[in-house]
Amino acid sequence: MTTTEYDLATRRGRHLVQTPASPLATRLELLRNTLRPTPHVQLAMKRMDLFAKLEYVNPVGSIKDRAAYWILKRAAERGEIGEETTVIESSSGNFASALAAFTHLVGLRFIPVIDPNISSTYESFLRRMCPTVVKVEERDDTGGFLKTRLQKVKELCATIPNAYWTNQYENPDAMEAHYELTAGEICADFDSLDYAFISVSTGGTIAGVSRRLKERYPSIRVVAVDTEGSVIFGGAPRKRHIPGIGSSIVPPLVSHARIDDVVLISERETAAACQELLTAHGLFVGGSSGTAFAAIKRYAAKMPVFRRPSVLFLCPDRGTPYLDTVFDPAWAARLG
Repeated sequence: MTTTEYDLATRRGRHLVQTPASPLATRLELLRNTLRPTPHVQLAMKRMDLFAKLEYVNPVGSIKDRAAYWILKRAAERGEIGEETTVIESSSGNFASALAAFTHLVGLRFIPVIDPNISSTYESFLRRMCPTVVKVEERDDTGGFLKTRLQKVKELCATIPNAYWTNQYENPDAMEAHYELTAGEICADFDSLDYAFISVSTGGTIAGVSRRLKERYPSIRVVAVDTEGSVIFGGAPRKRHIPGIGSSIVPPLVSHARIDDVVLISERETAAACQELLTAHGLFVGGSSGTAFAAIKRYAAKMPVFRRPSVLFLCPDRGTPYLDTVFDPAWAARLG
C-alpha cells in the first residue's frame, strides 16, 4: 500500500469513529443530498465508444462543487473551522463559486481572491454572494496571476482572525472528494473502461479519480490533459487566456496522480473543440471540457484498431461563462 493509499484509507477510517458533530458539521452534512450522481452521455464517434460525464449538473454548476463541499465538511468534522471562521481561497471561478454558495448556506464568511482572467459571469456571481471580493491585478513571473493570488491569500490569512485557507492546490481532502464521489460514480456506472482523459489545473480531480480508476480497472490508461503555456508537466510558462485549465505552478496534488500519458493542447484547439462539442454533439461546455475532447481526437491514432475502446472524459463546467471567449469566433481567432 502506497503512502497515498494509506492516507486515504486512514482518513476514511477516521471518519467512521462516532464523535459529537458540531452544529456547523451537521449543517454541512445536510448539504450532501445536493451532490447527487451526475449523468454520462455517449457521443457518436468513429473507432471508439466515447462517454462524457456531465459534471456541470452539480448544484452550483461544476465539478468543483464536490471538492468545495468535501473540504468544508472534513474541516468542520475535525474542528478546524467553526462559526466564526472566515474561509479564504484563490480561484479562477468555479471553486470560488461553489465555496460562496456552500458557505452562504451554512452561515460562514467567505473571501474569494480572483484575477482579471475570471469570467464576468463568475465575478458577478461572487460579488452578489460575498460581501468582500479581492481582485489582484499584478501578473506574476510566469505572465499569469496565480502566484499573485496565492500571495494575497497568505496576506489575508495573516491579518484576518479565524481565517481558514481551503487550499485546493494541496489539500488532500480535494483528492479524497474525487476518489470517493466522482470516481465512485464512474466505477458504479461502467463495467470496464480503457481510457480516461482528465484535464488538470489544481490536481485534485486527476489525483483522486486516477487512483480509484486504477484500482477498479487495472488496465485503464489515464491521460492527463493540459494546455500549452502551463508548467504542470514541465512546459515553458506563457500567458494563457482560458481559465480553469493549466497552472503557473506545479500543484502538489498532481504528484499523487497515477498518469500514463500527457497531452498538451493549444488554446486555439480548445476553442475549436468547444464549438465542435456544441454544434456536432449538443454539449455546451467550458474550456477544460473542450481541451479534453481535443486531446481525445489527437490521441485516437494511438488507440487499438482491432476493437472499439471505451473512453471517458469529464465535462467540468458549462459553456455559459465562456460565451464571450471560446464561443466568440473573433476572440478565438486572436489566439496564438
